[in-house]
Amino acid sequence: MRNGNSPDYNICDIAEARSMYVHVPFCAAKCPYCEFASAPMNFSGKSGEHGGDAERCIDAIGRELAARAGGVHTLDTLYIGGGTPSILPIDAWEKLLGLLGSFFKFAPDAEITVEVNPDSLEKNRAELWKDWGVSRISVGVQSLNDDRLGFLGRVHDSRQAAQAVELCLDSGFSVSLDMMFGLPGETLRDWMVDLRNAIGLGTHHISLYQLSVESGTPFAERNFSLPEGFAQYRYAQWRLARAGYSQYEVANFSRPGLESRHNLNYWAGGPYIGIGPSAWSYLGGVRFRNAAALDEYCRLTEYGSPVVFSERIKREAAAREAAVLALRTADGIDWADFVIRYGSAAAKKIKKELRQFPEDIVQNGGDFTRLTAKGFRVGNAVWREII
Repeated sequence: MRNGNSPDYNICDIAEARSMYVHVPFCAAKCPYCEFASAPMNFSGKSGEHGGDAERCIDAIGRELAARAGGVHTLDTLYIGGGTPSILPIDAWEKLLGLLGSFFKFAPDAEITVEVNPDSLEKNRAELWKDWGVSRISVGVQSLNDDRLGFLGRVHDSRQAAQAVELCLDSGFSVSLDMMFGLPGETLRDWMVDLRNAIGLGTHHISLYQLSVESGTPFAERNFSLPEGFAQYRYAQWRLARAGYSQYEVANFSRPGLESRHNLNYWAGGPYIGIGPSAWSYLGGVRFRNAAALDEYCRLTEYGSPVVFSERIKREAAAREAAVLALRTADGIDWADFVIRYGSAAAKKIKKELRQFPEDIVQNGGDFTRLTAKGFRVGNAVWREII
């Protein structure tokens, strides 16, 4: 469904969403495990056009914002991700923030997050973000071991990673750290050292990702095996709790009160706006996606909507998806709210399916169901039963 011709797209009211994601599709180099819509940025213009990729992308984002906003709306959360947003030149950042500020205003306690990579983080960008109102930085470290970083194709080293985190903390941001486990040949001892060093950086939030080999990525063409990762994940649960981090979602740990509110809205099934190439939105029970390729996204915004796919989620499918998302979180499913949103019949079916799991995996209360710490470790098996 292209160019805004879908009736589903036309009925979606952007005003119902108070969370927005902006996708910046550029990076210094494409990591061999990455399946996201991103590519190295061309700084010198393309096919005779004026300006480089950054200018073209920001201009197209401006056109999409102008077409969709229809007035000034208030946001509670804004997440600028990618790709590597920190790679944008400072003038592109000034233009992007100016556009966002002209179409949206922000709640007094709004959570505004920017993703960065250590190799492209500079003090002038951090100062600009802080002055504009950015409150949170997510740093794509992945590891603090140089050999592991080399295997992952990262263009920074452990020293740059530590310096980037220090700059963000010194600048007064709430700081999140991405770490990856389950690399080929990784021992539990390797992971223990890497995680200990990550904790030592003193960030407010840590996200853990197990390496997976995705179809179409360079890693898919290589012949290596991955460790199960169960021991590493179990150790992380124990070690991070000991260091003062609470596990509020299957892959996310935070200091008290510093959870990612933006991501919590996703897991709660809340509406959100997606802007930029490949960005997804969920509004009015409709999920839709923009064109992923930069050229197509820019072209479509010149003539209408960049949306190339949309689907209205059927009620039972929406209920099951909502149950899985809720079970990703420490709070789990609030059945009173679930019944209001999806009906008692769907709630009854899903409750029955969850009762087959033992109590040390699924905790069933009178008005809630949640996974235990052990349940998080085997979450895929639980979620498969519901979906």
